Amino acid sequence: MSKITFLGAGSTVFAKNVLGDCMTVEALKDFEFALFDIDQERLHDSEMMLNNMKSSIGATVELKAYHDRKEALRGAKYVINAIQVGGYDPCTITDFEIPKKYGLRQTIADTLGIGGIFRNLRTIPVMQEFAHDIKEVCPDAWFLNYTNPMAVLTNVMLEEGIKTVGLCHSVQVCADHLLDSLEMPKNNIQWKIAGINHMAWLLEITRNGEDLYPEIKKRAKQKQQEKHDDMVRFELMDKFGYYVTESSEHNAEYHPYFIKSNYPELIDRFQIPLDEYPRRCVKQIEDWKKMRNELVNDQHLTHERTHEYGSYIIEAMETNQPFKIGGNVRNTGGLIRNLPEKAVVEVPCLVDASGVTPTNVGELPEQLAALNRTNINTQLLTIEAARSRSKQKIYQAAMLDPHTVAELSIDDIVALCDDLIEAHGEWLPEYH
Repeated sequence: MSKITFLGAGSTVFAKNVLGDCMTVEALKDFEFALFDIDQERLHDSEMMLNNMKSSIGATVELKAYHDRKEALRGAKYVINAIQVGGYDPCTITDFEIPKKYGLRQTIADTLGIGGIFRNLRTIPVMQEFAHDIKEVCPDAWFLNYTNPMAVLTNVMLEEGIKTVGLCHSVQVCADHLLDSLEMPKNNIQWKIAGINHMAWLLEITRNGEDLYPEIKKRAKQKQQEKHDDMVRFELMDKFGYYVTESSEHNAEYHPYFIKSNYPELIDRFQIPLDEYPRRCVKQIEDWKKMRNELVNDQHLTHERTHEYGSYIIEAMETNQPFKIGGNVRNTGGLIRNLPEKAVVEVPCLVDASGVTPTNVGELPEQLAALNRTNINTQLLTIEAARSRSKQKIYQAAMLDPHTVAELSIDDIVALCDDLIEAHGEWLPEYH
């Protein structure tokens, strides 16, 4: 029996979406879905929820929860990764509260910035353990990575020799959300997106061959006259010429222009939600208390296939019916010529029985490549830090982060990194 293993299956809502999607696929009807999580209570919740859903929709897959990670992985054909190392308490709290003591404010801190660096440093060793197990018990498996920071963690798995693609839903919803926000119709549109995860660019958007950007920019300028929740991205589009895939609250901290202690008025001007991720975490924890009973114990739970890429990728590989995704892959051979080959880029990819085949994008407009490179610099240095266990490399990664260096001196950056290393304690390996 073929097998899909879900690491981090205690992410019950996400497991419902991705594995629920897989249950609707005819080609996967005889698969085993192997569930693994280090939180046994959440694992049990997900198992109950998925069994109820399986019964309601008449699926024939086999569901099995595992308490041994290696056994969950043994013989897997596909591995879906949705873990979070350290959780909200203590690690997300640490990522936000210690930088605040230095006057460094963040919004999400799960991709770049000082919070993203340390999220990487505590997650990379766990990913390397996954890679070790995969090479031993399912060496041919495809690893579908949903865990942030996407670019770095996908890169680490590829370095380990694991067949990996990184997946983020910001690509497939980007054009629709933009047109919705500007009250433009979405029918018959074509679009092309490429760049890096959370900073990929809507390079083209047309309807019946007509370029929609002139009308988009005209409406966006009008919309900027009043407060709305996408002001950072509209400002970036105005100044750099193109719309970016990930939300304004994310992009506010990927650039040095928006969160600045010397310009506090920018927070209100651009509607920047400081400390947004901790707020979401607290809300999710509270919501789960209310939602748990409804979701876990609903014996009539149903599901409709979502836009998440996971099930479509597995279906395409199983049936050899091609499917196009926006995937995170190594920039081997210069898929995007003006970005480093060692970087992970987000580009259109074709998926079929032969795997994931990325397309060659060529060159990005130079200003977009330049913005991407500012983030890639920190990503690559973070990987070097994790590989070498060198504090010096952590400092260098932070000293190249656009938001951090816009706010802090070199001495403060070093001191902040030291404080974060100490506060993380056993969540990090020993650095020298």
